Amino acid sequence: MSTAHASEDSMPPVCILAGGLGTRLGEYTRECPKPLLDVAGEPFLLHQLRLLAAYDVREVVLCVGHRGELIQARIGPQRFGIDVRYSHDAPGLDGTLGAIRRAAPDLGERFLVLYGDSYLRVDYRACVRSWIASELPAMMVVLRNDGRWDVSNACFDGTLVTAYDKQRPSQQMCWIDFGLSGLTAAALTAVGPQVRDLADLQHTLAARQQLFGFAATERFYEIGTPAALREADSFLRATRVGAR
Repeated sequence: MSTAHASEDSMPPVCILAGGLGTRLGEYTRECPKPLLDVAGEPFLLHQLRLLAAYDVREVVLCVGHRGELIQARIGPQRFGIDVRYSHDAPGLDGTLGAIRRAAPDLGERFLVLYGDSYLRVDYRACVRSWIASELPAMMVVLRNDGRWDVSNACFDGTLVTAYDKQRPSQQMCWIDFGLSGLTAAALTAVGPQVRDLADLQHTLAARQQLFGFAATERFYEIGTPAALREADSFLRATRVGAR
């Protein structure tokens, strides 16, 4: 069990979902798992961990699947002052929510969730402080999108994500899921074990007015497609600081 206790002066553990197959990347991921793809001269996952360390994150649980042993061997048990643990998917596809449930014993009562292909410039500490103050069981960071980077999939009233639907977004939705969210252990019980997708849990929580929203102001970068990978590489080459 995680020893972290989220408060205004401590950061909760971060669960990084890094078990995907990376099929949209084609040849890029034939031999290399997506989190280890070279971006600006080093594995993408190191960029993520360095950014989290800058916000005083001290515990990360990596949910790994496809070639997870390579990720564990390359990253190891500690990076940038962060203790890194690994949760390996069971045979078959657990889905994103299934992976979180499997990692739950190492995540404690409150934790953040981050996709393993996203580089997200947001004030992680401010996210946590605001979420705790809301007293809600879950949190989603959203970005005013208006169709700029992908299909908008959320409604946000300034405090709550009042609607979220990744599969069937409505025309009224002008915000987008930024890729960073937060869950309490209690939030995991809002849906049954047959629900395997994190987005389905978040859809339910939003419908129940239990999903706190935090507005990001900087665009996100991700490496899910060859074009996005090139864009992230250019951005990180132009902005990266610090040693490997």
